[in-house]
Amino acid sequence: MEMQQFYYDNKIVNKFIYATIVFGVVGMLVGLLLATMYLFPNLTDGISWLSYGRLRPLHTNAVIFAFVGNAMFAGYYYSIQRLLKTRMYSDFMSNLNFWGWQLIIVAAAISLPLGYTSSKEYAELEWPIDLAIAVIWVVFGLNMIMTILRRRERHLYVAIWFYIATFVTVAVLHIFNSLALPVNGMKSYSVYAGVQDALVQWWYGHNAVAFFLTTPFLGLMYYFMPKAANRPVYSYRLSIIHFWSLIFLYIWAGPHHLLYTALPDWAQNLGVVFSVMLIAPSWGGMINGLLTLRGVWDKVRTDVVLKFFVVAITGYGMATFEGPMLSLKNVNAIAHFTDWIVAHVHVGALAWNGFMTFGIIYWLLPRLTKTGLYSQKLANFHFWIGTLGIILYALPMYVAGFAQASMWKQFNPDGSLVYGNFLETVTQMIPMYAMRAIGGTMYLTGMLVMVYNTYKTVAAGQKVEDELAEAPELTRIAPYRMKNERFHAWLERKPIQLTVLATIAILIGGVIQIVPTIVVKSNIPTISSVKPYTPLELEGRDLYIREGCVGCHSQMVRPFRSEVARYGEYSKSGEYVYDHPFLWGSKRTGPDLMRVGGKYNDNWHFNHMWDPQSTSAGSIMPGYKWLFDNKAADYSDIEKKMEVMQTLGVPYTDDEVKNARTSMAQQSAKIEENLKNDPDFVKSYTQSEKNAKAKGEKFVPMKDREIVALIAYLQRLGTDIKVKDSQAKNE
Repeated sequence: MEMQQFYYDNKIVNKFIYATIVFGVVGMLVGLLLATMYLFPNLTDGISWLSYGRLRPLHTNAVIFAFVGNAMFAGYYYSIQRLLKTRMYSDFMSNLNFWGWQLIIVAAAISLPLGYTSSKEYAELEWPIDLAIAVIWVVFGLNMIMTILRRRERHLYVAIWFYIATFVTVAVLHIFNSLALPVNGMKSYSVYAGVQDALVQWWYGHNAVAFFLTTPFLGLMYYFMPKAANRPVYSYRLSIIHFWSLIFLYIWAGPHHLLYTALPDWAQNLGVVFSVMLIAPSWGGMINGLLTLRGVWDKVRTDVVLKFFVVAITGYGMATFEGPMLSLKNVNAIAHFTDWIVAHVHVGALAWNGFMTFGIIYWLLPRLTKTGLYSQKLANFHFWIGTLGIILYALPMYVAGFAQASMWKQFNPDGSLVYGNFLETVTQMIPMYAMRAIGGTMYLTGMLVMVYNTYKTVAAGQKVEDELAEAPELTRIAPYRMKNERFHAWLERKPIQLTVLATIAILIGGVIQIVPTIVVKSNIPTISSVKPYTPLELEGRDLYIREGCVGCHSQMVRPFRSEVARYGEYSKSGEYVYDHPFLWGSKRTGPDLMRVGGKYNDNWHFNHMWDPQSTSAGSIMPGYKWLFDNKAADYSDIEKKMEVMQTLGVPYTDDEVKNARTSMAQQSAKIEENLKNDPDFVKSYTQSEKNAKAKGEKFVPMKDREIVALIAYLQRLGTDIKVKDSQAKNE
């Protein structure tokens, strides 16, 4: 049989490895800064682009899409070429994938701190960047599919199945969750509202974890674990069951993030059922990975790559056991909105994704440079300090989560809340937050050690950009199933059919859950007293979104005695019908704000936003001093915003749009008048006016500053329906 010579493209693999390392350090540094802000909330006081609310989505995007995303591409481009015995279809498309992805990351790093965000978790980037993501993702997928079609290896190995499912599903998730109507070049509104938006978002959010952080790394596990152990995968049949059951079941599980919310019960229950079933395929994958080491466990003591892989797969097993447990309603009632979820997410991210990435890099470096790793001792140090860092991060967060849930729900014999002041629960968490910062520092230290080890290894090695290989040309055989050929064996040589079946498998769950919620109106009963936001409240809501307030405050009172006593009447689905996007949140670092309207006067909100500690001793909320700047707020797009909302079904009349600025002036003037009831405000306000005139600067009335619009929005929350008096203040 005649052998054909060709070259593997190592250049693209190297580029993605270096990007992985650089953005890994950046993402973790931002994460450590955020962890420190829990201890020193005014660390970046007055600097808008370094505020907690704006940096938090930067951290999650940097770790998920920059660090893990680049690692995924590095592993893909290395393994695909070798599994298919061919160079990538197009070097141009490979490089477009690389440079396009890095430009997207840079765009995110610039836009998020500047406050350009959709507020949708793991999908915060605004519409132009979303479009760029879709284009680059399609470029990557097309390059992969074309490479598969011109392969020299007939059989599609299990890793390729996971790569195909990842490409198809991420494309579907990203496109449908990102559907929005633009207001301007960097502002848009989700086409979905309230309950529907929440369902679509967590259909995306849960499956972004599933198909961006899990399935691609399972594919990489199936390639790199056998390579590192020099053993075949434990069970071929188990890999088939693992793949198909995982991609089919995962897509249904999103609603378990919305238990006890205003989501219809049938959707919540579907999410629970499929989440519990997920434990079987998830652990099937873990078992398949760990049992691949049968007979070579002694190598784990000496091989640092296998150490990283074993802890990574164990972390995957722990996280995928915990996930189904968290979907049980009685467990979810304890864990949701607490730091337990933070611990759960980071066990998956730090152990599964992080350690798999480190193991892959340490395995690849010697092969890409034709030299040994510079220092095995440093790699082992990285492993141990990283492992200890994960433990010191996760355990305090689990303790914090249990403590929060317990304190929030405790009642006195007279029926009042034991911890009626929300801040009593916050101050008890500070020691756990300090330990988390220490654990994060240790994990980052290990990452920096890897940077040095990588630099020294590359410096001592050779630059092998095009690696010579040879393989026989693929001979064509009958497209139909041959005699005695099993269906899946046939499918493994038919990439198009495999892709179509995978697409059908992942679409079924999404269609059954989402379509009825959108087209069957009885799922979301309307409430006649719920009206659209006034123009000033709409602007205030956009400021709330810009500042990332949803990262710390929920707007969803669940039907629990403890929450009704603390916050007021539980939330109804009809209250959110004009919310584009929804702002239910997923974490309560501060109290729920669904019923905050009218609870405090305008002066309290004014002082609270300037200096939270002045109104709430012990608060870890930072100040938002830039909202008070002596310059006019930019409301130039208000008519366009209202017109977009009209298109989305919000019943603004043409006259309301036309008179928007008049309405804003009247409402803001009323708030300014309320603020002047406070003598301290009048004194400070008068002095600032004098200072501006003395400097020859234009003085802008308070009614024209951003803080007034934010106060208007906060005072509106929860006032559309009759609210029961809360037995305790939130702060």
